Amino acid sequence: MRCGQPVLAGASFCGACGSPLPNRGAMPSRGGRQAAPIPGSIPVGLGEGSDMSGTLALVPAAPGKRLGAAVLDWLAPVAILTVLLSFGFAGITSTRSAGLIIYDTSLLALLGSIGAGLALVYAFAVATVEGRSGNTIGNRLMGIRSADKDGYAPGLGAVFLRGIVTGAGILLAVLASVLVAVFKWFDAAPLILGPLLLLGTAWAAAVVVSSDWDRNGKLRGWHDRAAKTLVFDVVNGRNPVATGGIEGPYSFAPLDLPPVQHVASPVASRTPVVPGPVASETPVEPLPPAAPAVHLDTAAHPETAAHPDDAMDRTQVRAGVRQDAPEAVLRITLDDGRDFRLERTVLIGRNPAPAAGESQAQLLPVPDPGKTISKTHLHLLTDGTGLWVTDRHSTNGSAVTTPDGMRTALQPGVPAYVSPGTTVHFGDRTFNVGHA
Repeated sequence: MRCGQPVLAGASFCGACGSPLPNRGAMPSRGGRQAAPIPGSIPVGLGEGSDMSGTLALVPAAPGKRLGAAVLDWLAPVAILTVLLSFGFAGITSTRSAGLIIYDTSLLALLGSIGAGLALVYAFAVATVEGRSGNTIGNRLMGIRSADKDGYAPGLGAVFLRGIVTGAGILLAVLASVLVAVFKWFDAAPLILGPLLLLGTAWAAAVVVSSDWDRNGKLRGWHDRAAKTLVFDVVNGRNPVATGGIEGPYSFAPLDLPPVQHVASPVASRTPVVPGPVASETPVEPLPPAAPAVHLDTAAHPETAAHPDDAMDRTQVRAGVRQDAPEAVLRITLDDGRDFRLERTVLIGRNPAPAAGESQAQLLPVPDPGKTISKTHLHLLTDGTGLWVTDRHSTNGSAVTTPDGMRTALQPGVPAYVSPGTTVHFGDRTFNVGHA
C-alpha cells in the first residue's frame, strides 16, 4: 500500500515505506506514439531479443541470501572473539587468603581486550566499505547489495544503525560478560552468558531474515525499516548503486537545448526607418549643386553621437537580408591555470568516461590526489553562448557562483544553465567559464 510520500520519477519502490510501484517508465508503450524525450535524459533502447526484466528490473534480496551474507561477514570475527574469551575464562585462577577467594583475571582481561579491539576494527572497516559501496565480503559472494531508499550507497550512519538493531542481543551478552568480570560472578557466568549468547544469536538471525515477513513485497527487514535501507539481488536484477539508483541508468545532461527565439533588432529591423522624407517613385529633375558642407559640433549633441547607427558606420541594413552573428566559443579555466576550449559535450572528473549508450564527449581529466572529485563528476553541454552544467551524482557534490557572488549548490542530475563569468565548484577544485 502507498504511504502518500512523493516518489522519484521511474521509481520501482517507495523510498519511505518500501512499497513496490508500477514502473511505467520502464515499460514500452503498447500503442500510440511515444512521448517526446524529456530534456536531460538519454533514452534507453532495447535491441532485438533484449529482456527488459533482466536489465532494468530491481529484485529484492531473498532472506536466505541475506542470512548467508551475514554469516560470511561475521563468522570469522565471532569465532576469533569466542575462542579468545574461552581461553580467558579458562585461564582464571583462584587463591584463598584469610578466608577470602581471590580471582586472577589478568589473562581474561588481556585476551578479551585483544578480541574486542579486533572485532571493533573489523566492524568499522566493514561498515565503512558497505556505507560507501553497499558491498561486503558476504554481499559480494551472495550477489546482493545494500542501498538507501533512493538506490544509492547507504552511508556509514545507516549501516551503523542497521548493525545496532541486528546485534542488539550480542551487545547485551557482551555487556553482561563485562559485568561478570567486574563483579566476579564467575561461578554464575555459564548460567548468565550462555542463554544471552543464544538469545542474541537468535535475535540477529531473526532480524536478518525478517524481510520475509514484510507485507510490502518482502523488501525490508526490521533493521532496514529503522535505517531506511533496501537490499537488492544483483545477480537476478540490476545493481542500483552502480547504475543510477532506483530511477535507472541515464545521462542527466540535456540532449538538445531549447530553441532560441529570434528577436527583431531595433537597428536591423525588417522595415528600417530612414530619417528624412521618403523618396517619391516619380522622376524628379536634377538638384542644383550641393552647398558647402556645414560641420557641426557633435559634442553639443550627445544624442546624435549615441545614435545606434553609429555602431554600424551608419550603414542601413537592407530589409529581408539576415546577417548571422559569428558563432561564440566558450572555454573554461581551471584553478591550476590550465584552460580548455569547449566542444559541444564535455565530461570532467578524475578519470571521466561516457556512460553506456552515451555519445562520445570531450574528456577532461582533472588531477585530484585527495579524491574529492568523482571519476565522472560533471557533464557540460554548450551552445557557444552559455553552458549547461550537470552534477553526475558525485560523492562531494558541485556548486556554481554567479558573477554577482551568489553561490548555489547543484542538484544531482539536474542541469543548470550558467553564463560566462560563472565559477563552477566540483569537489575541492574550481573552474571559470569565459569566452575564447
